[in-house]
Amino acid sequence: MFPHGTTCASGTAQCCSSIQSPTSTPMQTLAGLLGIVLGSLTGNVGLTCSPITAIGLGTTQCSNQVVCCQNNSFNGLIALGCTPINIAL
Repeated sequence: MFPHGTTCASGTAQCCSSIQSPTSTPMQTLAGLLGIVLGSLTGNVGLTCSPITAIGLGTTQCSNQVVCCQNNSFNGLIALGCTPINIAL
C-alpha cells in the first residue's frame, strides 16, 4: 500500500514488472523491434506497466516496481521516462 501524499511531480504513477536502462542491449533491441526511438530519453524504461490510480487511499498495491513515467502510450508493454517513487513509510 502507498502512504498518503505519494505522487508524481510529472508523469503518471505506474506499477511495472521491471525497470531497464534505455541504453541496455535488450532495451535497444526491443525498442527497435517496436519502432520506438529511445534517443536521448531521460529516465529508465518500464516493462509491462499498469497505471496506479488510487495512491494514498490505502487500496492500491504493487508488488513490483513503482515509478513515475512520462509516456505509457504503448498499451502497458513499455513506458518511457520512468523514475522511482519513494514509497517508504
